[in-house]
Amino acid sequence: MFYENGEGTEKNLEKAFYWYQKAAENGDKMAMNNLAVLYENGEGIEKNLKKAFYLYQKAVENGYVAAMNNLAICYKNGEGTKKNLEKAFYWYQKAAENEHINAQNNLALLYENGEGIEKNLKKAFYWYQKAAENGNEGAMNNLAICYENGEGTEKNLKKGIEKQQKMDIFMHKIILLYYMKVEKEQKRI
Repeated sequence: MFYENGEGTEKNLEKAFYWYQKAAENGDKMAMNNLAVLYENGEGIEKNLKKAFYLYQKAVENGYVAAMNNLAICYKNGEGTKKNLEKAFYWYQKAAENEHINAQNNLALLYENGEGIEKNLKKAFYWYQKAAENGNEGAMNNLAICYENGEGTEKNLKKGIEKQQKMDIFMHKIILLYYMKVEKEQKRI
């Protein structure tokens, strides 16, 4: 991770790949997932979506929740495998039930759009709400839209505006943290 992000050392994706591969060979499920991300993005190694998909599967077999979400994305988009919305739904649901906040939002999107599962706005609302409560900013926005349009819940413009304001505050904090980090890095130069 240090080589991948340049933390405490110079960023070196080839070294990150090497060490993730060593750890993955020794059964480290997080390393399997991180190695898959490098293959998926072509960072430190030539892009190989089939290899990424295989590694996500291995990480999932070892119980790594983030890999469940990543595997679902592969199935949803047909990356490294055939597109299969039912399998995408299955893995988003598994990850969402294990508190993966991006998977919770992604699962809600499938329910909202009827992809891989019958359209169900109440279940979409439920998962948007869960993801928003856990800090997913996209879900906060989607939840505000649900309230504003009465999708999966009673129409409530006041709650819609409140949710939108909470998202705006959340995004303001993220932007502030980003600029504080940039300023800190500039002082080091």
